[in-house]
Amino acid sequence: MLETSARLLKLLSLLQTRRDWPGAELAGRLGVSARTVRRDVERLRELGYQVHASAGVPGYRLGAGSDLPPLLLDDEEAVAVAVGLRTAAQGGVAGIEETSVRALAKLERVLPSRLRHRVNALQSMTVPLTGGAPAVEAGTLSAIAAACRDHEGLRFDYRAGDGTVTERLVEPHRLVASGRRWYLVAFDRGRDDWRVFRVDRLRLRTPNGPRFAPREPPAEDLAAYTSHRISSAPYRYRCQVIVHAPAETVVARMPPSVAAVEPLDGGGCLLTSGSNSLDELAFWLVSLGMAFEVREPPELAAHLRVLARRLADAADG
Repeated sequence: MLETSARLLKLLSLLQTRRDWPGAELAGRLGVSARTVRRDVERLRELGYQVHASAGVPGYRLGAGSDLPPLLLDDEEAVAVAVGLRTAAQGGVAGIEETSVRALAKLERVLPSRLRHRVNALQSMTVPLTGGAPAVEAGTLSAIAAACRDHEGLRFDYRAGDGTVTERLVEPHRLVASGRRWYLVAFDRGRDDWRVFRVDRLRLRTPNGPRFAPREPPAEDLAAYTSHRISSAPYRYRCQVIVHAPAETVVARMPPSVAAVEPLDGGGCLLTSGSNSLDELAFWLVSLGMAFEVREPPELAAHLRVLARRLADAADG
């Protein structure tokens, strides 16, 4: 059995990972009785944590209070942490975007309103020097992450690549980060199928949709699934190319938002990509700096031959 102080930290950690916790389930996780859970909840309340009893099945929910609970952070430090997490969540530091969103969702649940206003003010008056993908609001990311965690439906307006706007009701599953671009993997109720949405193209509606029971995800490797969906499915030209180089070498040179890469026997790999422009496909393939063979489409092979003659003529002067 955990000692009291360690058990309190464990209880607090559990309360932060989910919106509602049945008391019996908390007792089982902690290996104590329901009565001990009630006493521990009272201790957390004495420390300043707003733990509410939920209606219906006896349980608990962690809420935001008027003061920041003891996290060994003063107000200035809490603001600094929140701003840092928002910046990291928008892709400022490679490799920690998803972790930053999860931490930000936890922090914003307990951040007092006076500090939240300071964070929002500082963020709104800061202009990041970024390029490439459109910026995504950190608040949008944390709202989506919370809906994924709490199994709450999301309603939003979605703008497709051709500018068409449709209203969607989805069951959100996971956020996937690719460079500075974010994608939502979700089950679209209107289409009765899994979809991948660019987060910068959606505008959330309130309130959220109803709670739902989680479905089996469309793939074990959601990163690979997302890469395949966004790199080939929506485009006019879908290409498959055999690259004579190890898959890990190609992946290092080719962003997952551009192509999906699968290893082949013999040391090569199969690269699948898509675009509405043959010139764009040719650019990415040539920029690899590796030998390759075009499987499909024939239009791409013909276009590469035209470009090769054009480049040869330019080199001959």
